[in-house]
Amino acid sequence: MSKSKSLDFRPNEFVVYPAHGVGQIVSIEEQEVAGISLELFVISFEKDKMTLRVPTHKATEIGMRALSSPDVINLAMKTLKGKAKVKRAMWSRRAQEYEQKINSGDLIAIAEVVRDLHRTDDQREQSYSERQLYEAALERLTREVAAVSGGDEMAASKEINDVLVSRAPPAAA
Repeated sequence: MSKSKSLDFRPNEFVVYPAHGVGQIVSIEEQEVAGISLELFVISFEKDKMTLRVPTHKATEIGMRALSSPDVINLAMKTLKGKAKVKRAMWSRRAQEYEQKINSGDLIAIAEVVRDLHRTDDQREQSYSERQLYEAALERLTREVAAVSGGDEMAASKEINDVLVSRAPPAAA
């Protein structure tokens, strides 16, 4: 097992774990599992009160990545401004696709879910499962935008909301 992979990420660095979103590497530790010594990233997800241990040699293979660059954040915001694309497939099929996009860890895909599931006050009511998926995607997007811009989730949330509201067609007078 090569230890060179661990140089990709360092303690105190924020990373994105596909299934859980933004977390912070607390430390790198050695642990013996079934007689084999493993080097593990210890990642803390403060909001979820969760700690995850990821073998360092598997980190990139499972999709763990550094935070997005400001360019990717801008691209995600641009994606939010676009017109919602709602397929005519059955809800269960679309829900599955949205879930895959959210858990992919790809910020642009997550922005697409937020864009597609966002509702303005004058639009039809969302189902419970639609709202759950929307909120999960919005939270992932907000946390990463906040982490990239310095950690203020309130400001990130307002920025995302402003973009979503700005794309809504003006209400008829």
